[in-house]
Amino acid sequence: MTIVSGPLPPLTPSKVWSVHVVLASQSPARLAVLRAAGLDPEVIVSGVDEDAYSAPSTGELATVLASAKASAVADRVPPASLVIGCDSMLDLGGTAYGKPASESEAAQRWRSMSGKEGTLYTGHCVIDTASGRRVEEAAATTVRFGTPTEAEISAYVATREPLGMAGAFTIEGLGGWFVDSIDGDHNNVIGISLPLLRTMFAELGTSIPALWKTSGRG
Repeated sequence: MTIVSGPLPPLTPSKVWSVHVVLASQSPARLAVLRAAGLDPEVIVSGVDEDAYSAPSTGELATVLASAKASAVADRVPPASLVIGCDSMLDLGGTAYGKPASESEAAQRWRSMSGKEGTLYTGHCVIDTASGRRVEEAAATTVRFGTPTEAEISAYVATREPLGMAGAFTIEGLGGWFVDSIDGDHNNVIGISLPLLRTMFAELGTSIPALWKTSGRG
């Protein structure tokens, strides 16, 4: 469920033409998705210790982490900024998985995922620093994994690509060879859901077309 704090402001030209967009994430994949969609946000890494947080479910944990990242950056940006925080985690059999800590862990993760279905959750938090209001929600995408051979798993892990990915995989890189199908927003698997983000911006009174003209440092 979307959480919106405070009253919903009217959409006004003065608001949508002065927005500064900030991405509180070091993920190049998230940045690439936003840039391809017409935004050019400033990137500020939150520095949040992800291991310091917990939640009852994978979706809730991803949202808690996204909120923590956005909050950590919101105090460091100019007024009239929209700060976007995101965090992705894979739920496999009720267990939450983030980035693997080592190549051996990534290889074991793939052995566990092989031939199975999981849910990739990406928590989103957007903070409007002008009003202090925020919106939080998680998007979920079902992922059906293929059955790579042991040699393929070893070769993939040796590239080190999975070490930087929630769930030890990605669909837009080398890992895409080993994902059979998905149900849901493919960009959510990459790390940020544009349809959800559009809804969240609207709830804060901001128009997406306006952001095409005013995002980033301009």
